[in-house]
Amino acid sequence: MQFGVFTVGDVTEDPMTGTTISEAERIKSMVTIALKAEEVGLDVFATGEHHNPPFVPSSPTTMLGYVAAKTSKLILSTSTTLITTNDPVKIAEDYAMLQHLADGRVDLMMGRGNTGPVYPWFGQDIRNGIALAVENYALLRRLWREDVVDWEGQFRTPLQGFTSTPRPLDDVPPFVWHGSIRSPEIAEQAAYYGDGFFHNNIFWPVSHTKQMIDLYRRRFEHYGHGAADQAIVGLGGQVFMRKNSQDAVREFRPYFDNAPVYGHGPSLEEFSRETPLTVGSPQQVIERTLTFREHFGDYQRQLFLMDHAGLPLKTVLEQLDILGSEVVPVLRKEFDSLRPAHVPEAPTHASLKAAAERARSLETLETVEAGDR
Repeated sequence: MQFGVFTVGDVTEDPMTGTTISEAERIKSMVTIALKAEEVGLDVFATGEHHNPPFVPSSPTTMLGYVAAKTSKLILSTSTTLITTNDPVKIAEDYAMLQHLADGRVDLMMGRGNTGPVYPWFGQDIRNGIALAVENYALLRRLWREDVVDWEGQFRTPLQGFTSTPRPLDDVPPFVWHGSIRSPEIAEQAAYYGDGFFHNNIFWPVSHTKQMIDLYRRRFEHYGHGAADQAIVGLGGQVFMRKNSQDAVREFRPYFDNAPVYGHGPSLEEFSRETPLTVGSPQQVIERTLTFREHFGDYQRQLFLMDHAGLPLKTVLEQLDILGSEVVPVLRKEFDSLRPAHVPEAPTHASLKAAAERARSLETLETVEAGDR
């Protein structure tokens, strides 16, 4: 089971002080959070991709490349990479380059983003969102798996004899998660390819999230990738912790009320009832997170949002200390003890490389045996 944090990179006024940090300070704070994540024993740091205020992470590979140089164990991911408005050729090359720089500590989450105007900013039409996601990803897979690609589609110029460089590290493309909170077509796409499906359920009730994950699992099995409970699932969540739950609620409430992600809507109590948001003690976070397995089955990755809504960096780092020392060790032990032996762990570069080598060895053996016959 992998645990980590993701950031949306918002620049938001601190409602307690009335101050707003600069974009430079926010970018540097994201790096500090990534380094802290590795320090406290988390597995994954993921950054979103946004091209509009109040968000700053417009270039995930730049951010992750910098973090890669300062870490040694952390898996670097996205939450998300915009498959609809980025050129798949550029995605193929950027993330293969990042793979090499990070010694394979890279995967990525494909998504369509949450900002409608981003489509015309990059020359696309939001009405083609699903079709763009399907076509662009189909091309991306070929670019990573075929040395020379001839291709023609609807949304970009054709390719003739094209080779994406650099080639993926060890000829093993980065593992891909498909992120969606509401589109069954994306769950279907993840299942078709046998990729991971990530439901960032911070906004949604259990019933909706379960529908999406169950669909993905059924279709994963339908396409012959394994049993439904072997499908690769990731979940989002958000927590805020203090030793006493009353202190946590009192401290977090003004930040929740003013958050650009979900403020100015349902109350903190309503949101906590209807979504996975957990504001309370470390034990409450442990108990709430363990219920995710009861609702959605065994899953492979849990990412928490911890650094938005104007929370001071000092507070975020305190939250990471609690997460790493009091929460994740318990969750890791519990989830691992409950996971059946046939349910896989989250793919890594090492596991994907080993699987590819086994497949090549089997293919060679079959060729030799066929020749002997």
